[in-house]
This record gives sequence, C-alpha cells and structure tokens, in this order.
Amino acid sequence: MKLHYCLIVLLCLGNWFFQGNTYAESDIPMLKTDHLTADYWLAKVADANTVLLTQAQISARNQDTFARQAQMHDLAGLPASLSAQQLTALISSASAKPAQPRFYADGAAVTAAQWQAYQHNLNTDAVQATNPVRFGLVVKRTDLRSMPTADRVHNENMALDLDRFQETALFPGEAVAVLHQSRDGKWLLLQNYHYTGWVQAADIALGSRQQVLAYSEQAPFLVVTGARAYTSYTPAVPAISELLLDMGSRLPLLTAKDTGHNVHGQNPHASYIVKLPVRSSDGSLDFTPALIARQQDVSVGYLPYTTANVLQQAFKFLGDRYGWGHDYDSRDCTGFIIEIYRSFGLLMPRNSGQQGEGSYGHNVRFSAQSSHSDKLAAISEASAGDLIYRPGHVMLYLGNDNGEPFVIHSVHELAYFSGKDSEKNAGATQTKPELYQGILNGVAVTPLTPLQLTADSSYLDKIYAIKSLR
Repeated sequence: MKLHYCLIVLLCLGNWFFQGNTYAESDIPMLKTDHLTADYWLAKVADANTVLLTQAQISARNQDTFARQAQMHDLAGLPASLSAQQLTALISSASAKPAQPRFYADGAAVTAAQWQAYQHNLNTDAVQATNPVRFGLVVKRTDLRSMPTADRVHNENMALDLDRFQETALFPGEAVAVLHQSRDGKWLLLQNYHYTGWVQAADIALGSRQQVLAYSEQAPFLVVTGARAYTSYTPAVPAISELLLDMGSRLPLLTAKDTGHNVHGQNPHASYIVKLPVRSSDGSLDFTPALIARQQDVSVGYLPYTTANVLQQAFKFLGDRYGWGHDYDSRDCTGFIIEIYRSFGLLMPRNSGQQGEGSYGHNVRFSAQSSHSDKLAAISEASAGDLIYRPGHVMLYLGNDNGEPFVIHSVHELAYFSGKDSEKNAGATQTKPELYQGILNGVAVTPLTPLQLTADSSYLDKIYAIKSLR
C-alpha cells in the first residue's frame, strides 16, 4: 500500500513538473528534455544558416558600438599619458566605496579601518601631474576587481557565491592599458576594451604600445569556440601548460615554418600552433609558441554569424555553474552573452544595464506603462538569438513552444507560483498562490512568463528592452 501511494505521488509530481511531456528531471516548470538542445529550437527557424552580418559588417557594427557607448575603450586611441585629474577620476570610479555594508564569509562586517586599508592600497597619493599609459598582454585568465585585493566580500544577504569585489575576468592574449599600480606593487589598474579595474600584476606582461596592439591584430588567428579549451600539457614551459582559454579568445596562428617540427617537445602536426604572450622575470612581454590539439573546439577565424551558430554556442554552456563577474572560472548572465557573441567578433559592454540601455543594435523598449500583452507581442516578433533585458539580467531568446517563450541564461535564482494553498478565514476557504523558491545557479533553459523575482514582481513585469544585433 505504501509503495502504491509513493508511485501515485511520483506520477502526480511528474505531471506537475513535466506536464506529461518527454521526461525532464527538474523543478523548472514546463521544461521538456527536448528543450535542452539547440536542435530543438533551430528546427523552428526557417533560415537558421543565413549569415546575419558579414565580417565587414561586424567590424562596422563594433565601430558604431564603440562610438555610442562611453564604456567601450579603443585602446589604440588612448593618450600617451593621463593627467592627475583624469587618473584620480578613474581610480575613484573603479574603486568607489559602496553605499551598503559589506561582510566577510564569516559574517563579520568590513570595518572602517579595513576599508581605510583597502583605500590606502589604491595609492592615490602616488598620482603624478603626468602619468604615462603603459600597455600589456594578459598571460593567464585573471580576475578584474574593484579593489586591489583578493579578499572576498558579500552583501547583507550573505550570498557567498557573489563576491562584491569581483567585476569580470580577462583572458590570455587580451590587450590592456596599464594606468596605475597599487601601493603594495601587487596590483595594476587596467583598462581593457570595456572595463576598468584591478588585476594581479603577475598576470600581465608589459610591452610597448606597438607590440601589444599589433599582437591583437595579427592574422591568421584561432578563435576558441568551445565553452573552454586548453593548451597542450607542456612540462618544459609550465606557464603555458594546460592554459585555460574561454570562448571567444583570439590568438595569432603560427606554422611549422615559424617553429619547426618540435614545439616544446611535441610534434605539432596534429595541433594548431598559437603565439602566446609570456611574462619574463622582470615583468616584460615575450612570446612563445604553444599547441592546441585539433580535437579541441576551436575555429580558424571567427565563426559565421548565423542563428544556428548563436544557439549552438549558447548551448555549449548549458549546465555550467553561475559565476558572478566570471568568478569560479565561469561566467554570469552578461559574461555568457559576451562570450557567445565574441565567437563571431561582435563586442559589447560588460554590464547588463550598459547593454540593455545602450543604443547600439536594434532596440525595442518598454516603459512602466507597457502591459504584459505589449511585451509578449514584441517577444513573439523577436528572432531566436535576440537578447531580453530586465534590470540586472539578460536572457537569450530561444523561441516559442506551445505559446510560451523560452530563454537560455546564466542565472542564480528560480521562483514561480507552483500551485495554491488553502487557508480558512472566518469559516470560508480562500486560496492564494504559493511561491516556489528554488535555485538554478547555472546556465539553464527556462520558460519566461512563470518566472518571478518576488511574490509581487515577475520577470515579465520588469522587462525593459529587447535587443537584436542583426
């Protein structure tokens, strides 16, 4: 009898969570196993392999984005030096003290004295009347932070996965401008193409402006098209051995004519040979060849920009853990989007508000007066691969299934109304929705309309823009 009852309960739960569709072991409503493949959504797209923008058009789009968005930095256009006022403003902007209190993992609040120590390490009294701008290349995946410290701090909710000093990450081969150094000499204030913050000095090799910018333009080049790739194990040069490379990373290609047929003790015939930056003992820039096995998910040149490739790139991250500011060698919602689009050479701002509110691309915007039906009508006109924004979050639109829009996104929370609770009031029975609160904390496929932020606020309530980069 007990076994029979358990089977009935399981069948009922299955009907609720999976709605009688192909089995999907999840607490995500409406989800079918079929939803978890790019092919399912691409079957709904008539022209999935049509090139949306050529490489020339992508280059023009990038130029337009840089011109429109103040957060985007053309490193080649930076001056030779910064004034004291300019540099001080950049330090203050990158390392502003938050208005809300911060806490360490043990629950202890960051004290005034500890804040003073962090700010002391900003080294603002070393700013000169004229401050030379130096250049460098990133030699390993590294965190870019708002303060020159590896300490992790959290907000009052004590979500330990969310380190509030963590801003983003930089990747091997990425060009940066070096603006300033911390008092302890261990951190550099850097500007890359879309962010400014502090990076450990040991992860940057300093070179001339010409060296650094020329490296970024070298062709032919290899692009990482998997969620991640690794250089081959290289015992002779540990700095480039099994080096983590994220999707969208671009590295110049070499040939056996350049290197010979022995690259650090391995024949390169079954590998791509790339030119990697390395840091000399004095911190200066040097280069060395490295191997990436041909079985890794990489492309010579950027991928063609098609809907099929956008969705296939997105699904390569499915199930990856959420990483606030690219923490945990992973990515958050905007990092997820940026890396997909970097596979095609498309660049965009780092933060969701900068993206969603930015004027680049083709935008549909909503006001506080826009109704759900207005938003759903606009979403129904969107194309697979378009981007949907609510404050603090971005989602990639997959398409419509049985009248429900679905998205793929890197997301922390999961909440929706899962049913009804009964409560008795003065002898009468009333019902109210029950808010289910779970967790996703990774790259997930979800329906859009059931998702709630709180009991009183839904995703649909807060959507303010749809952006297309076609």
